[in-house]
Amino acid sequence: MQLPSVIQGGMGVAISDWRLARAASTHGALGVVSGTALDQVLARRLQTGDAGGHMRRALAAFPNAAVSHRILERYFVANGKSADQSFQKKPQNDARHQPHLDELTVAANFVEVFLAKEGHGGAVGINYL
Repeated sequence: MQLPSVIQGGMGVAISDWRLARAASTHGALGVVSGTALDQVLARRLQTGDAGGHMRRALAAFPNAAVSHRILERYFVANGKSADQSFQKKPQNDARHQPHLDELTVAANFVEVFLAKEGHGGAVGINYL
């Protein structure tokens, strides 16, 4: 099967995620993850229990273990939050310096690209709207 050099899915929050980018990249195309709201995506994936342990595995590879630890302490819920519980709110992006939000944003971008690139040498990009 001949694949185009770039496979473009719909861009939006977690539409073109690490799984789609990884699949495209392992078949010789440029795999592109959506960078939209990755801080929120990571926080919610952790609160829903991180099925498969992918977020935690990528956070374990993050170069700053203290940041990974703080994120897991704040957001990870073993077996996931119950359906009647609300998601924990994260700080909103604004002009104020918010170290936790900066850490979450950087780590979330690392996690998505790390997982998309894990185990192969194909090209992976990230799209910021």
